[in-house]
Amino acid sequence: MPRQLIKRFLPNHETIKRQKALKIFGNVLYNPNLWCLNRRSASGAFAVGLFMAFVPLPSQMIMAAGLAILFGVNLPLSIVLVWISNPITMPVLFYGAYKVGAWLMNSPQQPFHFELSWEFLLHQMSQIGPPFMLGCFTTGIIFSLIGYFGIRGLWRYSVVRSWKKRKFRN
Repeated sequence: MPRQLIKRFLPNHETIKRQKALKIFGNVLYNPNLWCLNRRSASGAFAVGLFMAFVPLPSQMIMAAGLAILFGVNLPLSIVLVWISNPITMPVLFYGAYKVGAWLMNSPQQPFHFELSWEFLLHQMSQIGPPFMLGCFTTGIIFSLIGYFGIRGLWRYSVVRSWKKRKFRN
């Protein structure tokens, strides 16, 4: 059940191999372990993808691909899950991460106002940067653990359910 559901949403591996940004990984993309979908590779891909979704850098997909290759988990799933933090959801996710970081550091939350200037960005990052980065790291770890154990549990539940169905058919 989880395998068919996940495969329905994943892009073709040939399409991913042709991406120009992933050419930096060279022939390692042809490793068949990066494309198989089993309980270990799917749960690891969820952990990598969800963690990288909370990294506030523009190269999240490339970093997720690198971690997927490093840990030997499903590459397409890792890359797709990074898009949980898309331009629509990013303000909510990162504001929540900032709130978590401010709570962990026990620092007062700064009021938000925006100016389009370099000085404003430097000043704001000096004030909200540490709680924001701590919050991103913390929420990334929490959501990656939830994703990892959630997929492992869902996969296990699905396998046990199919065994029981098979047992009752016979």
